[in-house]
Amino acid sequence: MRRFSRWLGFGFWALILLLPENSNTQPLYYKGKTIAVIEGRSPGGVGDLRTKAILPFLQKYIPGNPTVLPEYMPGGGGRQAANYVYRAKPEGLTIGASSPGVLASAILGEPGVEYNPHKFIYLGSPFSENNNIFATRKALGINNLEKLRAASGLRIGAQSVGHVQYIRGRLFAWLLDLKDSKFVVGYAGTELDIALERGEIDARAVAVDTVSMSEGYQKLVDFHAILEIPKGHRPRQFANLPEIEAFVRSEIENQVLTMSRIFWGVGTLIYLPPSTPENLVEILRQAFRRSYEDRQFHEQYKKLLGLYPTPLMPEDQQKLVAELPRDTEVVRVFKTIAGMNPLPPRR
Repeated sequence: MRRFSRWLGFGFWALILLLPENSNTQPLYYKGKTIAVIEGRSPGGVGDLRTKAILPFLQKYIPGNPTVLPEYMPGGGGRQAANYVYRAKPEGLTIGASSPGVLASAILGEPGVEYNPHKFIYLGSPFSENNNIFATRKALGINNLEKLRAASGLRIGAQSVGHVQYIRGRLFAWLLDLKDSKFVVGYAGTELDIALERGEIDARAVAVDTVSMSEGYQKLVDFHAILEIPKGHRPRQFANLPEIEAFVRSEIENQVLTMSRIFWGVGTLIYLPPSTPENLVEILRQAFRRSYEDRQFHEQYKKLLGLYPTPLMPEDQQKLVAELPRDTEVVRVFKTIAGMNPLPPRR
């Protein structure tokens, strides 16, 4: 009887030692729960579609198969959503999804930032290639760089000051030496092309994904230059466009462009609140990894966006954020480009 009791005691303590320290590590922690994906954008745009493509696969690969639903919180180029997620309870039930502009806003010290991007826990991105093109309304007849540089007062549309597409439009205007450009904000992503068609704006920076999704896009605009992210990667259909680096004239401009590629090379920022327990982080990171690797996800993404995904894994996204440059002068120039003041003088 004593021997039986001794073995029973050993078995009890062995069971205790083998069980996770936190009950949240139980395989079915997520069963019956709902995960809110807080999107720092309006519904319907390219960024929203990228997120929507992966949600069913997260539901499939997270043990317990929780409900995964998007919630839209546009504002401040994603800052409002990032602030919300930063303050959220670290229960593994709140995930942020924002454009990479939230990184730029934080590094550049923009108002309204109440989060530290280095404290978020990153879950990767469905894409890592983030090519962008500068386009003008075809009705203007600006069909080459000479005409583009001769034009004055072009109205360049964007979502909001600080939004990634706003900054890209300003970067193009700066390096292409456009004259007296006007920057018109206040549009949702899906409204910009309607504004181009109606003549409310004359130009915009546009993601290659957006162009690829629309069969009629090339009838609407003329393309002028491309920003390759990562450098050296672009779709074949835009092989003849000059890369924006060709217009760089100084080392500071080169460094600003390098910072830009890193800011936007992180893809869609998908992140958890700081201090989320490691066991939940690993559950969610594994679900994202498996989703990114799923062939059905690749097909669904292609169906929605017209291109296959180029996933960035969670650890790689975390590393890129950690490596963001913080040179004072580069930050100052980039901050001017990202803001409302006149573009910085070129050297």
